[in-house]
Amino acid sequence: MTTQEILKEAKAAAPVLMSADTETKNAALEGMAAALEENTQAILEANALDMEAAKGTISSVMLDRLALNPQRIAGMAQGIRQVAQLPDPAWKVLETITRPSGIKVEKTAVPLGVVGIIYESRPNVTADAAALCVKSGNACVLRSGKEAWRSANAIVTALRQGLEKAGLPATCVNLIQDTSRASSQEMMVAKGLIDLLIPRGGAGLIRACVENATVPCIETGTGICHIYLDETADPEMAVKIVVNAKTSRPSVCNAEEVLLVNRKAAPALLPLLHKALVEDRTAAGEIPVELRLDKEAAAIIPGTPAGEKDFDTEFLDYILAVGVVENVEEAIAHINAHSSGHSEAIVTASEENAQKFTRMVDSAAVYVNASTRFTDGGEFGLGCEMGISTQKLHARGPMGLGELCTYKYIVKGTGQIR
Repeated sequence: MTTQEILKEAKAAAPVLMSADTETKNAALEGMAAALEENTQAILEANALDMEAAKGTISSVMLDRLALNPQRIAGMAQGIRQVAQLPDPAWKVLETITRPSGIKVEKTAVPLGVVGIIYESRPNVTADAAALCVKSGNACVLRSGKEAWRSANAIVTALRQGLEKAGLPATCVNLIQDTSRASSQEMMVAKGLIDLLIPRGGAGLIRACVENATVPCIETGTGICHIYLDETADPEMAVKIVVNAKTSRPSVCNAEEVLLVNRKAAPALLPLLHKALVEDRTAAGEIPVELRLDKEAAAIIPGTPAGEKDFDTEFLDYILAVGVVENVEEAIAHINAHSSGHSEAIVTASEENAQKFTRMVDSAAVYVNASTRFTDGGEFGLGCEMGISTQKLHARGPMGLGELCTYKYIVKGTGQIR
């Protein structure tokens, strides 16, 4: 089917899903989760073809994002079931105002209609996005990257089985068949067919959507995430948080890309971090982190001299830009100048510095004494997420069910006229 045909089918299905009650949507989600489990082998076979085709064309960390196994598929099914357990955001009365005329004004949450998602080599996004859209009452149109298309197609095939068992149209969840740039561009200008477009991927994809879309578009994060180690930071805590934020999964948007260290703490902390990120990982047969150091950091520990763009780069790899700053104010200024507005953290024992950091850092998620890796819909109690918005209007941070609704005013009267 052409992209236009798929968009029109989604538009036709949207009113059916929008009017579905909570019990029907939850039954569909349970059916979708069960169908994923039942089709595990078919999904793994499709993923194996994607993995084979991608070898040698994308990095090892990106291959990890593409790879599926039985545990990851089970996790996707569990994520769908968690969404089913969440409160239904649609048709919730947000505010009621009774006017002197006697009319009752109900500000009511309603589904957006059709949500388009353009994403790259992460098959799990297929299930997460579909689940959130179904629960919030939105039809979805998914546009996977070519590296993951076979996997996404197998997942969508399973999800549609679950929808139909619950009596909902299979076309509530749709996958674009054309993986060329033309289909992305069609979605960006599909006024009247797409109510919200969400890009999930690299800086180039997000920039293309923000600059070219004529439909409403969410700017989701590239994640140039920072951690600042304050003068009062506990060394053991600091090392644990930095190691987790950088190495637990470097290919994701909430991974740390920049480390800032207070000048007074740097002589003690930087050698500990070099040992943990480079020496210990090398000794354990793990990939060491390449440290790209500013001049002050390079005078304390060995590494690679930082280039002009290293403090403005989302590496998505075992690379970390490291800089030394005078104090929390300088750290805040650096972050606000170089961050993508995603997630930042301070490690400190100072309540004053923690408060200053959380109030003045202008990002979607700001942490005190915790890893940036928690910026995730599941970790925030949203079940899963549609993406992480780095803009300020409509949605900011992990986008869950509530962010997939708008609102309208339902006005009730008893014959009033004006």
